[in-house]
Amino acid sequence: MKYLYSFLLIFLFLIFSCNNSKKMQEGTKNSDSLKISLDYRIVSRLGETLIPKAKKAISDWKEYRNVDKFILKYYNISNMEALQNARELSELIKQMKDSIRVEQLKQPSVIARLNVLHNEALRLADMATIHTISNEEVKNEVEKIVEIYSAVNSKINTIYKVAAIQKSLEVDTESPVEIEKKQKPIKKYKKYTNRIIPPKKTKQ
Repeated sequence: MKYLYSFLLIFLFLIFSCNNSKKMQEGTKNSDSLKISLDYRIVSRLGETLIPKAKKAISDWKEYRNVDKFILKYYNISNMEALQNARELSELIKQMKDSIRVEQLKQPSVIARLNVLHNEALRLADMATIHTISNEEVKNEVEKIVEIYSAVNSKINTIYKVAAIQKSLEVDTESPVEIEKKQKPIKKYKKYTNRIIPPKKTKQ
């Protein structure tokens, strides 16, 4: 009986050791498959920002302001930070596209750009769950998000630029211009007719 207990203890110890070894191997495998570097930074060129007229017009659109403030960090961010913040970014963008507060911006062209931006943010969030993702793949996705956001701002600016041009070209049709009063009177000239003048008689 004494030997039996000793054998059981040794057997349990060996099983426990094997399980720990297997877990360590799996952890090492996952670490090896994670290809992104913690200190790898993504630096993007600052895209188009809103012109003063557009910024003033959408000043009450708080969901846009939240995205605009949050996305600034993506112009200079590490791979790990980009992935960790991707879920929050996608949620903020969804709130923005679902709450367009400015009637002038409820256009298919604006909505389409916001939908594309949201889809790319969701894709970046999904990358955080993929262990085999690479630095280059994360970098490309971040640059794409920044580029699309710049396109959103560009479209908003265009809408307000066109509106300003149209306003400057408008003619007030409610008070028609009295052209006749402004015209100078036309001078009347005598009408001449062709007359045949007989030659003068000379003395002989």
